[in-house]
Amino acid sequence: MSAQQIVSDDPILIREENEGVVTLTLNRPGQYNALSEEMLHALQQNLDELAADESVRCLVIAAAGKAFCAGHDLKQMRANPRQEYYEDLFQRCGRVMQSIVNFPVPVIARVHGMATAAGCQLVASCDLAVAAQSATFAVSGINVGLFCSTPAVALSRNVAPKQAFEMLVTGRFVSASDALSYGLINRVSPDAELDAAVASLTSDICSKSPVAIRTGKAMFARQRSMSLEEAYAYAGQVMACNMMAEDAAEGIDAFIGKRKPEWKGR
Repeated sequence: MSAQQIVSDDPILIREENEGVVTLTLNRPGQYNALSEEMLHALQQNLDELAADESVRCLVIAAAGKAFCAGHDLKQMRANPRQEYYEDLFQRCGRVMQSIVNFPVPVIARVHGMATAAGCQLVASCDLAVAAQSATFAVSGINVGLFCSTPAVALSRNVAPKQAFEMLVTGRFVSASDALSYGLINRVSPDAELDAAVASLTSDICSKSPVAIRTGKAMFARQRSMSLEEAYAYAGQVMACNMMAEDAAEGIDAFIGKRKPEWKGR
């Protein structure tokens, strides 16, 4: 069953596991999977639990219904017109996004339909993103008098400044092909082949050494905030430690011996 076919009366977040690949499916299709307080809580709880599970090789964030995610739940926000409420809400959302960035293995967004405002932020926060050809993306808060400040943090770390700022101040939707050219997503797939495209990517990742993947994700994120000199010094230390892993020895020996490696995960 594809993610679009999972609907109603189930928990707001569905968790499925298959040979090291965990899929978290946003399941508020009637609300276009808006990030309500309850959805943010469910995401945070699952991210915290899964981060401690060394059997997880890859995490996919998907969605039920017609849309990936329409951003924050505006009705819930308007029902609580207090600044301290909004500050707490955006801080909790920020923690979820940072938990994705800091998650120990790659996180992939499986995007169909629209991804707007905090939904676009969710895509940008994932390490990788595969989108259906018909998917669209926007940071459209500006249309209701609200600059998408928190989505801007993730967006500006993926998309060139002028393109990101144009999206933020116009609120216009961009196509999947434009999002690909902007660097917001990695791949565009025909709608009917979206699950296969995601499966191909997760399969590629899971075929590699889990030690190297976990080492690489942490290293890649950390070095981005360093100077060039600091980054090379840090990267050299990480690579030297990686070389001491059993998987590195096995991988190199397998390459020399022209055989398939048998990863030990250590």
